[in-house]
Amino acid sequence: MKFLKKFEILDGIYSFNISSEVTNLVKDFYYNKPFPSYSSSDNKYSILEKGNINYLAKSFKKEIGYGKNVLEVGAGTCQLSLYLGIGTNNNIFALDGAFNSLVLGKKFADKNNIDNVYFINADLFDDIFPDQIFDFVWSNGVLHHTNNPYKGFVNSVKKLKKNGIVLVGLYNRFGRIRTIVRKYFYKIFGKRFLFIFDPYLRKLKKNHYKNIEKINAWISDQYEHPIESLHTYGECIKWFDDNNIEYINSIPNLDAGSNVDLFKKSQIPNLFERFLIQLTMIFTSYGAEGGLFVMIGRRK
Repeated sequence: MKFLKKFEILDGIYSFNISSEVTNLVKDFYYNKPFPSYSSSDNKYSILEKGNINYLAKSFKKEIGYGKNVLEVGAGTCQLSLYLGIGTNNNIFALDGAFNSLVLGKKFADKNNIDNVYFINADLFDDIFPDQIFDFVWSNGVLHHTNNPYKGFVNSVKKLKKNGIVLVGLYNRFGRIRTIVRKYFYKIFGKRFLFIFDPYLRKLKKNHYKNIEKINAWISDQYEHPIESLHTYGECIKWFDDNNIEYINSIPNLDAGSNVDLFKKSQIPNLFERFLIQLTMIFTSYGAEGGLFVMIGRRK
């Protein structure tokens, strides 16, 4: 790992000093509430199966191909990084500020003989990598849990090679409305309210004993997180423009009902189209399960 700067190795994890108060606050939040959680029955094959039924993850892995360097910013317990590494010769770098979450990923990798995933405990704002060394950067559901999402985005895309692909997922200002309302009532009525009105929790409750860790992890991440910001399509498109990133596609998009190629260049939605997409999120599964939207771009 010659290109990493000033690290020590703890429990097989490349570890850096984290000085940011906000990053340490988020790290402490995930100390006893790692997200996403593992089931006791999880193994290499179950992680592969979960990834393969997730259209976004499966499409991303297919686009990567082989022999690439991939950075996941905000890897959590590293299930996505592990999925991307299984069955490939790619080098996957799983970066997260929560050491305990990375420990879970590292133990899983060791137990299942996955040796092409590297675990990095660092602040995503720190400049620990040289510029332009990654072919792909994935940052899904992370930047909105920082004190400066735009700065985190800039630091991430600096690490992309020319023609490299970035995927960023953020809470949408419109699509998150249902979750924000549920969060307010959760503070008053507790978990019982959520089991009635949160559709994702209703799915998990069907096998409550098996999914108890997933239930607790979901509630913590969606309703108890200390840092959260909301964003729009227009805002993210400006991020792309300001950092020499060419817009490729988004989720949801104007063709949300079709099985589109996410990495095929599409037209940037105009102002009215962006408003329509985001407004529609409120009434679909996107808004029902957190209000996350994804933007995909290519470095020019």
